[in-house]
Amino acid sequence: MESKMLYVGILSKADYIKRTIAIAKGEYKPKEDEPKVWFESIKSLAQVLSNENQELLKTIAEKNPQSLTELEEMTGRKKSNLSRTLKTLERYGIVVLEKDKNMVIPKVQATDFRVEFGFGGTVAA
Repeated sequence: MESKMLYVGILSKADYIKRTIAIAKGEYKPKEDEPKVWFESIKSLAQVLSNENQELLKTIAEKNPQSLTELEEMTGRKKSNLSRTLKTLERYGIVVLEKDKNMVIPKVQATDFRVEFGFGGTVAA
């Protein structure tokens, strides 16, 4: 399994908005190695990357299911639960859901995570 790094940041919603506005105004240019994906709290990150979801990602990466039905059989999780979880993981750039005919094929985009956060203000400051 090829390792794919995702840079993740923890930033309050207010600080995220300030950062986005500073970028839009040209007052701040994000560095190449800065996070591309942001969570509002460590708790929200922990929910998305729960042990159960990490196992799901590992299963997808190692077994390469070709449909949600196949993934359902591999994991024992209901398709509706898988669909909801995968849509959340897709929103954060952790998986991509490829459409092929009437099938949805999950593909892992990130296997490793670097998390950046602090208490001294915004990352953009």
